[in-house]
Amino acid sequence: MATVELRFSALPEHVRTARLVAAAVARRAGVDEAVLDEVRLAVGEACSRAVGLHQIGGITAPVKVSLIEEEKQFSIEVGDEAPHAPTGVRTAAAAAEDPDVEAEEDEMGLAVISGLVDDVEVTAGEHGGLIRMTWPTTPPPTAVLP
Repeated sequence: MATVELRFSALPEHVRTARLVAAAVARRAGVDEAVLDEVRLAVGEACSRAVGLHQIGGITAPVKVSLIEEEKQFSIEVGDEAPHAPTGVRTAAAAAEDPDVEAEEDEMGLAVISGLVDDVEVTAGEHGGLIRMTWPTTPPPTAVLP
């Protein structure tokens, strides 16, 4: 199992770099060429979400991206360190800003990711959240010698 780890400051301009790295590693891992645009878009959405959560929460820790190549699959994990309230519960600070906008943007981002990736797991707690996206891979063709 090969893993590439990427950490970047929670700034929007770094999301593009994360997308490019993810697509390059996915291609090398054997993800179908037809799916690479979906990989780029999903990673961009997940990283943008993490950057936004860090910026809203004033978190200076980097956003973490792990690109994991396994035997028959390729996974990308995007982690944030923003505290997440249990489902249906909002923090007082978030409710004071605008009770609906932040939750709607978060739900929209997760809906976009779910529409792009068949295998998605989202976990969140008081110490941060993680989005794990997985795609199948195909083994490289073997060379046939005469």
